[in-house]
Amino acid sequence: MSESTFKGAGGLNIFFRSWHPSQAAKGVVAIVPGFNSHSGYYDWVAMQLTGNGLAVYAIDLRGRGKSDGERFYVQNFEDYVTDAASFVSIVKEKEKDLPVFMLGHSAGGVVACNYALDHQSELAGLICESFAYQVPAPDFALAVLKGLSHIAPHAHVLKLHNEDFSRDTAVVDFMNNDPLIAHESQPTQTVAAMVRADDRLTKEFSKIILPVLILHGTKDKATKPSGSQHFFETAGSKDKTLKLYEGSFHDPLNDIDKKTVMSDILSWINQRIPL
Repeated sequence: MSESTFKGAGGLNIFFRSWHPSQAAKGVVAIVPGFNSHSGYYDWVAMQLTGNGLAVYAIDLRGRGKSDGERFYVQNFEDYVTDAASFVSIVKEKEKDLPVFMLGHSAGGVVACNYALDHQSELAGLICESFAYQVPAPDFALAVLKGLSHIAPHAHVLKLHNEDFSRDTAVVDFMNNDPLIAHESQPTQTVAAMVRADDRLTKEFSKIILPVLILHGTKDKATKPSGSQHFFETAGSKDKTLKLYEGSFHDPLNDIDKKTVMSDILSWINQRIPL
């Protein structure tokens, strides 16, 4: 595993990790983590992917992990997307001529989808895990958050519970003791920015035509499986797959059935890598 940074929107240093297989890579997976997470949560995932001949890159979104920026804050969601675009450009420069698959988890899935809308030709496929298209809050509460973002943009208003991410107690203990996500809660502006990004997706899901794999646990309390179902039904792609994992929590790749989830991802990617 190696670590590096690049200059993101506004000149912030954006951190990322990378892993490489022992043999020549046949493809690349670029990972965008969500809230209560960062690239450090993808060591096991990277080991499985590199063992299958895939290079892996994982970014820390601005304000998260080891990246610069006010903790957990983003002024405009487009800053996340711009950073993702720079990230993919770096990946493609380092891994010339290899197909790139983007994997976004939760809010990272919203970043990945918004990136894909404007850069579909850059990707061989899009994988959305626990897609944060619908958050479990009433519409009126989200409307209030949008309004509050103008009055108190830095007020922290949304806290996700680590216990809702995995049924594996070791994973939850790791999260509870991780200084990079300690006391994490989302500022009003960050939540409002994501809600607005979701609004764009509602209007433009049909424009996504690249291959899509959508994954969601049925017991996810942080995001709604129905959001992934809606994405599957409305995406314009003719090559789209929805996998629902019975009983899984918010982070299937760190839950007790992660091997099944990984097997599905590897099978899907392998079928879409040119021979």
